Amino acid sequence: MNRSRFTLLLGGLLLTSLTYAQNDRDEQPYQTKNFTGSLNTVRVETSGGSILVEGSQSSGVKVDMYVRPNNWPDNKMSKEEIEERLKDYDITINTEGNTVVATAKRRGRDNWDWKKSVSISFRVYTPRNFATDLKTSGGSIRISKLNGQQNFTTSGGSLHLTDVEGAIKGRTSGGSIHLAGCRKDIDLSTSGGSIHAEDSEGNLALRTSGGSVHLNNLRGKINATTSGGSVKADGINGELITGTSGGSVKLAGISGSVEARTSGGGMDVEITKLGDYVKLTAGPGSVRVRMPLDKGIDLDLSGRRVAVPLKNFSGNTEEDRIRGKLNGGGIPVTIAANSGNVYINQ
Repeated sequence: MNRSRFTLLLGGLLLTSLTYAQNDRDEQPYQTKNFTGSLNTVRVETSGGSILVEGSQSSGVKVDMYVRPNNWPDNKMSKEEIEERLKDYDITINTEGNTVVATAKRRGRDNWDWKKSVSISFRVYTPRNFATDLKTSGGSIRISKLNGQQNFTTSGGSLHLTDVEGAIKGRTSGGSIHLAGCRKDIDLSTSGGSIHAEDSEGNLALRTSGGSVHLNNLRGKINATTSGGSVKADGINGELITGTSGGSVKLAGISGSVEARTSGGGMDVEITKLGDYVKLTAGPGSVRVRMPLDKGIDLDLSGRRVAVPLKNFSGNTEEDRIRGKLNGGGIPVTIAANSGNVYINQ
């Protein structure tokens, strides 16, 4: 990552953190606990609130628990009201071996009055080298400034990861995914939201069943797919595998291998440096590609109409199909538009 982009990223992260803090500046945690010792993992589970874990301390772990009523922040509760409602919950904040445990579980659903329910959230501040195991049924999960193995799931919130390195695996059934400044092995999926990933590197597996995909300044092996939205990517270095069943694909600044498909739109691709292969497939739309043609290439192009400048070419050319070797052959380039046209450098 170059210095200017890194500066912009840090500025954006700082602005996000300041905004997040500003929104909660008047809120005090209901309970705070501090732990020291040989700790390296935090396990958090709550049924209706958000979870934040931040590697911001040189040593020790601090756990803040927040209790909020329905319609917070408009609806406030006294400490007495909070204590009365918490009688319906089992709260645990302690340590088990080298793990800090923070859990909030409702005791049962018989005669449960949802109007008196509360949202119990946790914010945990740890050293940088820390692993997580996080689960919530109704809130977002935010993780930042951590190194280590991270596992987390939410049924109704978004996932936000900033400056995290390690084996990362996260799932959400109803929220978006935001990824910035992360590294190593990243596996994230959502059933109902968009994906935004930037300034990250490693083995990235990103999936959504119902949103768009936005990728910016990524390095490594990236597999990012959606079943219901568009795909946009800019500044990808390495290998990109992407696709959508319901939108268009627009790729720019691709340096490396690329495989992209769409069943629901056209495709616009800019390749600045060829990798090991190019494979592009579009459904009802056309495919327009800008790419270097000075390398040895094995061309296999098909569409309603195919247009490409050919020099030092041997093979077969027809209006709807071109197959052969460019500059003696080498890198396989396969592009197909099932019901549209294929344009290369046109």
